[in-house]
Amino acid sequence: MAKKLDKAEVKKALERKVAQTRQPVQPKTQLGFIHHNVDCIGCRACEIACKDKNNLPPGPRFRRVMYVEGGSFPDVYAYKVNMSCNHCADPACLPACPSGAIWKRADNGVVDIDSTLCIGCRRCEAACPYGAPQWDPKEQIIKKCNMCIDELEAGRKPYCVMACMMRVLDIGPIDELAAGTWKTTALGPDDKPVRQVKNMADPALTRPSIVFIPHSKGRVEGKS
Repeated sequence: MAKKLDKAEVKKALERKVAQTRQPVQPKTQLGFIHHNVDCIGCRACEIACKDKNNLPPGPRFRRVMYVEGGSFPDVYAYKVNMSCNHCADPACLPACPSGAIWKRADNGVVDIDSTLCIGCRRCEAACPYGAPQWDPKEQIIKKCNMCIDELEAGRKPYCVMACMMRVLDIGPIDELAAGTWKTTALGPDDKPVRQVKNMADPALTRPSIVFIPHSKGRVEGKS
């Protein structure tokens, strides 16, 4: 049975989408993530906390801990890359959504979604270079990370950040995170954040709001 949408809500959402597509949102503060690829132990507590918070069924994962291993004995290596929605400055998912379910917040730059307006076309899923939109096979709609916007509005951090037992995942103003000036436990005294690690889509595509402390084997030459 086809899902019935509130026409008034769809009209309002589409007007917002058109406005934000023509004139991209310049948020007052752009929040983003920082992840220490080396000190992360890959426990996946962040993933579990996120799934619990968002009541996700088996399958979709807003946050994903990816294990990277390589080399040959004795020169072997292993590290983790942790990613969810990157709340891009130029989110590819936003203009791709035909029902206007995705928008960018002007106060903190969070790319939010109203999944009740999703028609299940999965165009946002195809458009995102980072795999952020997640298909819920049970409800037949797309859902995604909104940085636990309710927690942010209550003055708290997202569930994934609060669940990180190593304190290597954090949020903050992305410009300050990238400059290494934001006080965070995810950044050591001699660490220098980078915007891209190996096997990650070019940040120039959508300007994602995430930085990493990379493993030496994950560093992209010439990138900072």
